[in-house]
Amino acid sequence: MATSTNALKVPWWVRGDTNAFFGFGVNVLVNVLTLTSLCLFVVKLSERDVFHAILPALGIALVAGNVYYTYLARRLARRENRTDVTALPYGPSVPHMFIVIFVIMLPVYLRTNDATLAWKAGLAWAFIIGVIVLIGAFVGPWIRRYAPRAALLGTLAGISITFISMLPAARMWNLAWVALPVFALLLIGLLTDTKLPGNFPIGLAALLLGTAIGWIGGAMDGNAVSAAAGEIGFALPGLHLDLLFSGLSDVAPLLATAIPLGVYNFTEGMSNVESAAAAGDNYNLRSVLLADGAGAIIGAALGSPFPPAVYVGHPGWKKAGGGSGYSMATGVVIALLCFLGMFGLLGAVFPLPAIVPILLYIGLLIGAQAFQFSPKAHAAAVIAALVPNIAQWATSQIDNSLAAAGTTAAKVGDAALEGNGVVYHGLLVLGQGAILAGLVLGSIVAFIIDKRFVHAAIFGAAGALLSFVGLIHGEKVDWNANGPVALGYVFIAVVCGLFALTRPEPRPKDADELELDRLEGMAPAPAPAPAPAA
Repeated sequence: MATSTNALKVPWWVRGDTNAFFGFGVNVLVNVLTLTSLCLFVVKLSERDVFHAILPALGIALVAGNVYYTYLARRLARRENRTDVTALPYGPSVPHMFIVIFVIMLPVYLRTNDATLAWKAGLAWAFIIGVIVLIGAFVGPWIRRYAPRAALLGTLAGISITFISMLPAARMWNLAWVALPVFALLLIGLLTDTKLPGNFPIGLAALLLGTAIGWIGGAMDGNAVSAAAGEIGFALPGLHLDLLFSGLSDVAPLLATAIPLGVYNFTEGMSNVESAAAAGDNYNLRSVLLADGAGAIIGAALGSPFPPAVYVGHPGWKKAGGGSGYSMATGVVIALLCFLGMFGLLGAVFPLPAIVPILLYIGLLIGAQAFQFSPKAHAAAVIAALVPNIAQWATSQIDNSLAAAGTTAAKVGDAALEGNGVVYHGLLVLGQGAILAGLVLGSIVAFIIDKRFVHAAIFGAAGALLSFVGLIHGEKVDWNANGPVALGYVFIAVVCGLFALTRPEPRPKDADELELDRLEGMAPAPAPAPAPAA
């Protein structure tokens, strides 16, 4: 007899939570180590500001968010009478981590030589991001309902392949003799049903293996550990409303990036919820976006310029067997490390190439999911949704390379770059507002494949509007930000509209698509088969 929903006891911890905890914990650990280094060595914030204000503030946001997502997972489990629900992972947003440092805070620091002023700008920017995500909580569900899954998952795969996977992969092959054994162990443990003796956690085993190889092989420095140990000290966050309000007093320059990136944030959150649904856990999008927006606002008020968000990677932790407990445990442990100022020590103890392979694993899972859980006919739409993110990543690599050489693309000139096979301007335009651009482009391709030309025309018109105001394909939010690209999308809408006049029959859905629609409540359940005749 089935257990009733009210009587279902959802376990706080399942065996797979251990693997998910070490895997996801290492993921967040890498990101917090990275943002700590960016604050100290790029913006030149003092160790006191970083270890006694920013990290404790981030810790509060992380523990609150992960506890909340544990609650959502347990609520979903009870509602659906299941014990296999996996909580959404939550941590500091990786793209925003770099954007707030290099686009917002660093220019202020270089202009004023005042790290505190740069910090204020970062807090104001994070606050605005949070407000926009809160607004998105009421728009996002509508977009999710009408955008093709291939477009939503394709944009997420684009982020995962580029910004989540490529830098870790490069770091791995930079010290391959440390990283590749770790990577192999993760793949064996997380992509197969192979278990270690005593069911020892794969994530922990991989970290210990890489650390041992790194220390034995001479890749680590014992003096760095001693120096980092001296920085340990307990600190709790306090309100930094004075810094926040000071930053908000000059808010206009921040809007040009905050508005499109706020839209990016709620679009990414929407894609992550879709990714979780494809893996079997259908969360309420509004509940997720409200939490993400609130987390950014609370973090900014406490002193953190790094907006937290639902992470890419839910399917990976679900495949690892994670339930609801791993999320809360990760939030609590990372928060304690933030309060204790332990990240300097951890960075000295664990070799980075032993940590980052988990990010490449997540990239593999999310990239594969975009194809596995989209209609087979929409494979081209997945690729179309990937392209803007690849362009944005390529542009960032070009910019960073030129900066290392002491120049910029503007100084080199488009003609010289194109003469060497680098169509910089086109990549730049294509990649601006990448996740939203990918959503639009992927949707257009999917609807054209389905011969739903009216829908394709609507998304073409949306692309024109978004380009015109600079939310996609524009350097900044502005009126007539990129008229030529907007005109191109208008022409897409016109072409699709003309084909719609022929009233073609839509592409028939296959059995897998019909079942997916039924599970998402978009189609009626199939009628039961008639009983056999007596």
